[in-house]
Amino acid sequence: MRVLFFGDVFGKSGRQAVKMAIMKLKPEYTPDFIVVNAENAANGKGITPKIVEEFFDMEIDVLTTGNHAWDQQEGHECFTKTGRVLRPANYPDDAPVPGTGVVVVSSRHNPALKLGVILVMGRVFMDPLECPFSCGKKEIKKLHEKGIRNILVDFHGEASSEKQAFTYYVEGDVSAVVGTHSHVQTADERILAGGTAAITDVGMSGCFDSVIGMKKELVIRKFITKMPTRFEPAEGPGGYGAVVIEIDEKTGKAKSILRFRESVLKWEGL
Repeated sequence: MRVLFFGDVFGKSGRQAVKMAIMKLKPEYTPDFIVVNAENAANGKGITPKIVEEFFDMEIDVLTTGNHAWDQQEGHECFTKTGRVLRPANYPDDAPVPGTGVVVVSSRHNPALKLGVILVMGRVFMDPLECPFSCGKKEIKKLHEKGIRNILVDFHGEASSEKQAFTYYVEGDVSAVVGTHSHVQTADERILAGGTAAITDVGMSGCFDSVIGMKKELVIRKFITKMPTRFEPAEGPGGYGAVVIEIDEKTGKAKSILRFRESVLKWEGL
């Protein structure tokens, strides 16, 4: 089985780039599942029902988020409406947050083929949620008890060291750990000895002529002046960061991971 995963989708440019990328990659790689981190899809912060519907119309199976999950008030309902929009699983048990951080979905092409998706958020330079390591292990164990061996984890975190440490902590227990949040793709895709595919950060899907999705002149001004600055999403043609992971569905072990970082300009002839 194959899983196509897109990193943080940033604003309109990112949504358009993902749509075009799916049209290009789907015929060639025939993914059984498409998973997208959408936490920055609404003008750079959060999600909305309309945008979620737009993604699902692209036949995306699961949307993950992260620290910007709650930035759009109208988007809160998305976490309980379908069960396929995830917020971090490692919120405290008594925290009054909607939704879930774990889901099992069936392939549109083969209902017998199932994928478990888990979202956890790191704590280094991030909001101090519950431990993503212990939470991740607990949720993985629950899926194993249900007979789910094909599992993808989105680790949404700032520190590369934390993301890599988590990957080794769950090595052999999951099919893949993909890092998100930094918006900068890392060139370290690999298959660990235990059969877990890994990449520290898949990178952003959005306008590449920017500073992690924002208008570069505004970010430069902020760094130089240290004055309060209202950031705005960069405008213009986008690109995408993604990986295709091939998994042995019988064992849950990854067989390969292929990384993409491409601008739509390269294949639209613009």
